[in-house]
Amino acid sequence: MQAQDIQQLIEQGLPGAQVTVRGDDGQHFEAEIVYEGFAGHSVLAQHRMVYETLGERMGGEIHALALRTRAA
Repeated sequence: MQAQDIQQLIEQGLPGAQVTVRGDDGQHFEAEIVYEGFAGHSVLAQHRMVYETLGERMGGEIHALALRTRAA
C-alpha cells in the first residue's frame, strides 16, 4: 500500500475532503484531513470516520496511521 492509495480511499469515502498522506515504508503513514463533515464531531469520531474509509486494510496492509483531523 502506498500513501497515494490511502489518500484516494479517504477522498472517496469523504467526498470534498482535503487529504495529505505521507509515509514511505509501505506500512506506517501519517495523514492530515480537513473535511466539512467533521464539524460538530469529536476528534475520536472524526478518526473513526477516516478508519471506516479504509476498512479491513487497517491493521493489515496499513500497520499504523497517525491522523490529524479538523473541520473545514
